[in-house]
Amino acid sequence: MENQTILEKLNEKIDQILQKCINLKDENELLRNELVSIKAKSEIKDAEIEKLIQENSKKDIEIEEIVNKIENILG
Repeated sequence: MENQTILEKLNEKIDQILQKCINLKDENELLRNELVSIKAKSEIKDAEIEKLIQENSKKDIEIEEIVNKIENILG
């Protein structure tokens, strides 16, 4: 009878471990999906930042050209 109790306890522990493993796999999958989503958003933001940097550089060149024209007019 005691052996059955020990076997039951062992089975219970095994079931707990298996359930924990399943839970961890599910959590891992959620985290993996979240990571993929965050990486995609990061790439979009990086592209937007690069675009804004290029636009800013163009504006700086335009401003410099305007300043040069004004200086040429003023002599």
